[in-house]
Amino acid sequence: MAAVRDNKAQNRFELDVDGAVAFANYRATPAAVIITHTETPRALRGRGIASELIRGALELIRADGRKVIAGCGFVVDYLRRNPEFADLTG
Repeated sequence: MAAVRDNKAQNRFELDVDGAVAFANYRATPAAVIITHTETPRALRGRGIASELIRGALELIRADGRKVIAGCGFVVDYLRRNPEFADLTG
């Protein structure tokens, strides 16, 4: 599976899967990244693609030394289910 990338030109994290792109839109501030919307193409749904996308995005945010603000329900739920990323929310 491809790695998650930060498409800074479009302000979104992207993950290529089977010729399609799952993405998470964001707004960046100097201290945090606000993930505002997560979208997985219909053909890819139900395979854990969005979770893989958000995990990769959170790892990129952590490597950049910033925090995350969950601006969409999927990210709120993901952070609740994955306490290993709790350091990014405080």
